[in-house]
Amino acid sequence: MRTIRRRMGLTQEQFSAKYGFTLAAVRNWEQGRRRPERAARLLLKVIETHPEVVEDALAEGSREE
Repeated sequence: MRTIRRRMGLTQEQFSAKYGFTLAAVRNWEQGRRRPERAARLLLKVIETHPEVVEDALAEGSREE
C-alpha cells in the first residue's frame, strides 16, 4: 500500500482524500495494524494499475449526487 502511494507521490492525507479512504485506515494499513478488507484490496489493486479509472469513477459519482 505504501509503495502505491509513494509511487504516486502522495502523502497519506492526499491518498486517503483522493480515493475515499479514511486517513486512519491508510495509517493502520501502512503500519501493519490492520489489513485492508477484500473490497479495499481490490480497489487498491485497480489504483495501482489504473488510477485514472478510479479517479474517473469517483468523479462521476460526485456529479450524480
